[in-house]
This record gives sequence, structure tokens and C-alpha cells, in this order.
Amino acid sequence: IISRGKSVCESHNRAVQRAFTRILRERGVQVHLEFDAVAVRDGQVVAKDGRSVLADECVWCTQASTQDWMAESGLATDPGGFVRVKATLESENTPDVFACGDCANVIPHPRPKAGVFAVRQGPPLAENLRRALRSQLGHKHALEPFKPQSSFLGLISTGRPYCVASRGAICLEGAYLWKLKDYIDRKWMRNYSTDLPVMRPDEPEARAGADALNKLTKAAAMRCGGCGAKVGKSVLDRVVAQLNPPTRKEVKLGLDAPDDCAIVAFGGPGSTEVAQTVDFFRSFMDDPYVFGRIAANHALSDCHAMCAQPISAMAIAVVPFADEKIVENDLTQMMAGVNATLREADCALVGGHSCEGTELSLGLSVSGTLPSGGQSAALTKGGLREGDALVLTKPIGTGVIFAAHMRRLAKGVWVDSALATMVESNQVPAKLAREHSATACTDVTGFGLLGHLAEMLNASEDGLCVTLMLLEVPILPGAIECVREGVFSSLQPQNRALKHVIVNDADFCEQEKYPLLFDPQTSGGLLVSLPASRADDYIAALRKADVAHNAAVVATVARGGDGGVVLA
Repeated sequence: IISRGKSVCESHNRAVQRAFTRILRERGVQVHLEFDAVAVRDGQVVAKDGRSVLADECVWCTQASTQDWMAESGLATDPGGFVRVKATLESENTPDVFACGDCANVIPHPRPKAGVFAVRQGPPLAENLRRALRSQLGHKHALEPFKPQSSFLGLISTGRPYCVASRGAICLEGAYLWKLKDYIDRKWMRNYSTDLPVMRPDEPEARAGADALNKLTKAAAMRCGGCGAKVGKSVLDRVVAQLNPPTRKEVKLGLDAPDDCAIVAFGGPGSTEVAQTVDFFRSFMDDPYVFGRIAANHALSDCHAMCAQPISAMAIAVVPFADEKIVENDLTQMMAGVNATLREADCALVGGHSCEGTELSLGLSVSGTLPSGGQSAALTKGGLREGDALVLTKPIGTGVIFAAHMRRLAKGVWVDSALATMVESNQVPAKLAREHSATACTDVTGFGLLGHLAEMLNASEDGLCVTLMLLEVPILPGAIECVREGVFSSLQPQNRALKHVIVNDADFCEQEKYPLLFDPQTSGGLLVSLPASRADDYIAALRKADVAHNAAVVATVARGGDGGVVLA
């Protein structure tokens, strides 16, 4: 060890210095003090006074230093180039400029360049920035001074399970201190790996417990992406009820009877009827290409559900603020994913719009042509019939899995399984549904399985009820584990407001699968109603086409009863 200082550990007390002098001697480490190294050449470290030490390799450990621009900026700096700041962390000579951490020298409180002091400057810095901004608006507030601790605990490992503790004039050493240091270090590192903040940083207990879902209704600092970012159905219904949207005679199916797509007839009598839909949401993953594929697949699904052939799409893309090259790469990757999915669906991308924003987001407006017969030939939500069976073509659970993924709680295999279903198109299942005499169809997305089932029931003839067989509902791997941990999408509480549709809710609300009925799905499957006698043939056809491998009969339609949905 070579140092220009007069002793080892100069910033610590004399007892610590003596302890390390002894430990280094016992370990056979040579210490060269008051050695001002100026060069390394010919296998030697050379001192300013001409002395030299042989060395095969050198590891340089230097004190904190600054970049030249700080001294050249006009800000007051000390001889080392560090910004001189007052106790309030404001520049000594430039109002409303603040500095903290290793780049700053707090004049009233000189301290070593150590993180234990820097981290405590964060709260007063944040508060003073707010107060400075308010002052610019005419609301004068005195700035808050930073008050550092007078000393700090240093736990210095000796390279073995042994440690020296230093605080003020205190010096302790022993193996037990190494265990304490190891615990503190590992706990600190977990803050950046497995113990990242959950949905509500102010409620760390919200991961577990029976009341986790109730707590989610109070606050959600981190909101879900995908279809979990939708506005809740009850809010949408209230908004639409207050509107008087304009319409035209060409609109055959619009907000008066909302379905997966609007249907518009362009031109005169006998003109082609066009299905139109739009979807938009924030990203829920860090792969722009895969996100682009899923967003496009999700948007196309409305056309598929109505058996319309997608013809053209226009995209609106939001890319996070970044360097131009990063923006270009993110946009290229995302739109490449969009193009791949549109190409598979034989749908043209004809234009769009882009802008910068805070989060990667994507939406597509899709137009398609209806099968021969126009509106009357389209599959809508409102065709449930007595004696029908309802087939769900994809497992549910994407909402809880990606909520868990945001909190670093989801296993990779869970996420991979969810992504595999989300990139799978509903085009073939919709085509086969029509060939098997389907009477109604919708895609299961943001309002969850129960929400979209309720929409089908409300849009169909009066007097029908649906028996939903909870145990038959296919779910994604990991979804139940997420429910057990109390992990839910931020849209879940609003979806759960629809539980009044369930006639016997109290008998099933404690079952593990129950919360998944309200789980918002992104690029979910189809919910197809068809004669019960054709259900098995339909599922067999899906298997033969190598799609919808988890498709299952999940409900039946009957007449009478109390209406609504009966769980079984």
C-alpha cells in the first residue's frame, strides 16, 4: 500500500489507524507512507522525491475530484473545484442553483466525500427546490438548512470474516462486526434487486393479506400498462351518459349500441359496410418490438371478433424523451413489431402520427370489411341464445402476471407463457367460430372475463342467465400464485365493481380463482357463444388448426332464473 498520507485511514480516529497498521503488518502487507506517487514506469511506482517501489500491477484509489467545467461555470468553487454551497445547498454566488453530494462543498458543514452524508441531502434538496419554485411564483418561503450528522459508523472489512468499526473516537473489531456489515450490505443491495418498491410505496405490506385488494382502491402510485391502463367501465358509462355525440345516417352501429367495432356504410344504398375500431395503451414491458406486436394484435382483435377482415390501420405512437438515436431505435423496433402482426393479418399500415412523451405508448385505428351480408352477417355481443355454450379461447391472468412483473415478483416462465398467448391472433378462432354456427362473440380485454360476459348478456334478449363454471376457466401459469400474494392490476378494483352481476357472489368470493374473473386482459382471447351441440366440434377444430390450445367451455346460457351470472 502506497499513500502520501502520514498514516493509514487518516480520516478515522487514532485507534482505528493503529488497528489497521497492526492488521496490515500481520497480513504481511508492506505500507509506504508519505510517498507522493507521480509516475509508474519500468515496473516501478516512482515518488516525487525519487524513491521507487517495484510493482507488477497497480490499482489506483484516489479521492473524489471534479470535472473542469464546474470551475469554469462561474459558480463559486473551492480549490478542489467543488461547488461552494450554503447550508441550504444553494450556490454561494448564484441564487436558485443547488448542488449536493460529492460535487458540492457545504461551507458551514465540511465533511468527507462519503455517501452517508450525501444521501441525507436529498430531502432538504427536494424541499428547497419546491420552495424556490414557489418563490418564483410570488410565494416566499425560507429555504430549509441541511443538518448533517456529526459522525457516522464506518464498518471496514479486512478482507476476511473480520471487520473494524469506527465512529467518532470509538474503535471496535471482531468477526461479529463482519457479520453485521455483511447483513447491512446485502440488505442495501436487495433494495436494488428483489426489494424494489411495490405498487404503493407508502404501503409496503400491501403485497400480502386478505385486504390487499381493498388497499389497492385507496392509492396506486404505479399504474399498470396494457389494457390494465384503461379507464374503468363504470366511469366510461357515466361519461357517455352525459354526452350527446353527433351521429349520421351512415352509422349502422355506434355508441347507441356499442360493440367491439362501429359499423359505418360509406356511400349510397348497397355500399360497403366498414367495421372501425381503435385501441391505445401504455407499454407494460421493455421490449418495443414485442410490445408493438401485442398492441397491433390487440387492436386487430375487435375486427376478428366481429368476423371483419382488417383492411387498413393507422398508428399513433408515443416514444419517451431521449437522445435522437434512442428515439429512432425504439420507434423502429415498435413499428417493426406492428408491421409483422399486420402483415400476418393481411392488413395494410397506411399512416399514423408520432410524438414524444413520458412513456412508450401505442395505438392503432383499424378499418375492415364485413362478410357478405354486412351488419346482419357480423358476429356481435348481443346474440346469446338459450341452450348456447360459451367457449373461452385463451387463458386469463395477464393483468396479475404483469402487475407482478412490474414489482419483480413474476417468474420468467409466467411472463413467457403470458406473452405467448398475447401475440397469438384471434383471426383463425373467429373464422372457425363462424363456421361452427356461433351466435355471439367478443374479445376479452380490459374489463375482464366477467365484464365482457356481462356486456354480452346485457346486449342479448331479456330473460337469459349465464352459468359460469369457475373451475373450467383456463388460467395462465402463475396467475393463482399472484392472487395468493395479493398482487392485482390497478384496474382490478374498478372491474370488481361489476360483481353485482353475479347472483351468488357470496358463495364463491373466497375461492382462489374468483379474483381472476375481474382481471383485465391485454390481447385476450375470444368469448364465443354457439349451440352447445357444436362446442366440442369447435374446440376440436381449434386444436386441428394448432391454435387456442387452452380453449374450454366455461359457461352455458339458459332462460329464466334470477338473470345475471350464476357461478358454479
